[in-house]
Amino acid sequence: MNWWETVRTGYDAVRAHRLRSALTMLGILIGIAAVMLTVGLGLGAQATIGAQINSLGSNLLVVTPGSTTTNGVRGGQGSAATLTMADATALTDEQVAPDVAGVAPTVQRPGSLAVAGTNWTTSVVGTTEDWSQVRARTVTNGRFLSADDVSGKAAVVVLGSTTAAELFGEENAVGRTVTVSGVPMTVVGILDPGGSSPLGDQDDQAVVPISVAAERIFGGTARGTVQTIFVQAESTEALSAAHQEVSSLLLAMHRITDPTAPDFTITTQQSILDIANSITGALTAVLSGIAGISLLVGGIGVMNIMLVSVTERIREIGLRKALGATPKVIRRQFLVEAAVLGLAGGIAGVVVGVAGSAALSNAIGQPIVVSPSATLMALAVSIGIGLLFGVYPASRAARLAPIDALRSE
Repeated sequence: MNWWETVRTGYDAVRAHRLRSALTMLGILIGIAAVMLTVGLGLGAQATIGAQINSLGSNLLVVTPGSTTTNGVRGGQGSAATLTMADATALTDEQVAPDVAGVAPTVQRPGSLAVAGTNWTTSVVGTTEDWSQVRARTVTNGRFLSADDVSGKAAVVVLGSTTAAELFGEENAVGRTVTVSGVPMTVVGILDPGGSSPLGDQDDQAVVPISVAAERIFGGTARGTVQTIFVQAESTEALSAAHQEVSSLLLAMHRITDPTAPDFTITTQQSILDIANSITGALTAVLSGIAGISLLVGGIGVMNIMLVSVTERIREIGLRKALGATPKVIRRQFLVEAAVLGLAGGIAGVVVGVAGSAALSNAIGQPIVVSPSATLMALAVSIGIGLLFGVYPASRAARLAPIDALRSE
C-alpha cells in the first residue's frame, strides 16, 4: 500500500464514523481556537500599549525626581522635589548636551475649570513652548504656547479635545475665557486628539505656561521645582548618548559624586515598553498554558477513538496482515487516520479562531492580532497531537498476530 492509498484509506475510515470523528475533532478545535484567541489578545495588548507609549513622543527620555525619606519611611519614586527649571535650562545647552533636540519641563496637578456655569475637573499641565515638539503634539485649532507666553506669564491655556468638548460642546473654544483653578485664562488652542498613554488621558488636560502654573495656579513647591523633564534626543541612534549627557549633567548640577545613587531617574520609551511587554507576555503565556490544557484533552480524545477503531477493526487488521501487510504499513495506516483527525480539527479551530477574533475584538473594543506564524504553528500542533496520541493505538494494531486477529469475534 503506497502513501496515497494510505491517506485515502485513513480519510475513508474517518468519514465512516462522521459523528464520532466530529466529536473527537471538537476537542482539538476548542483547544486551537482558545490558544489563538489568548495569543491574539496578548499581541493586541502589546500593540495597543506600544502605540500608547510611542504617543508620548519620539526618541524620548523621561526624567523624574527621586524619592523622599521621612522618619525612616521612604516615599515612592518621584516624591522628592529635586528637579528645577535650572536643570531644564542647562539641558538645552548644545555645548553640554549636543544630542538633545528638545527639553520640556512640566508640573502637573488636578485642577477645576469653569465657564458659564459649567465645571470640569481635569489635569492642568504647566510647561514651556517646546512641549508640543517634544511630545509630538499639534493643535487642531488656534496655536500652542509661545516663548513670549512663558516669559511674559500670559494667562493663556491650550485645551485637550475632550476638555474643550466638555466645557464648550460644539462651539469654537478658541478666544473664549475659562477659569483655571480660579484664574481667568484665554483659550488660544485646541490639541489634536492623542488618546490615552501611561501618563493618563492626553485628550483631557489643560496646558498653561509653566510660569503661570507655578506662581498663580499651583504655588508652593511648584514655584521652584518641576515634576518631570521630557527630553527629546536628536535621533533613535543618539538616544543612548543623550541619556549619558543628561545623566552626567544632572549629577554635576546636583553635586552627586556617586553615580549609583542619583536623586533622579531617567526612563526611556524602550524601557517602559519592555516592562509592559514582559507583563503582557507573562500573562499571555499563562493564559495560553491554561488554554493548551484543552489541547491535551483533545489529544486524549484522539487516542480514545483510535483505540476504539483498532478494537472494531481487529479482523480487518488480521486480514491485511494475512495478505502481506507489514506492521509498518498497519502502523502507518492508523497514524494517518489520527493525523487526519488532528488536521481537520486544527483547520476548524483556525477558522473558529479567526472568526472569533474579529467578533470578540468588536465586542470588547480591544484589538486581537491573528499572527500568521501562530496560525501555522497551530496547524502543526494539531497534526502533531494526532500523531502523538495515535502512536500507541497504531503500535497496538501493528503488534496483533494475524491468526489471533482473524479468529476474534
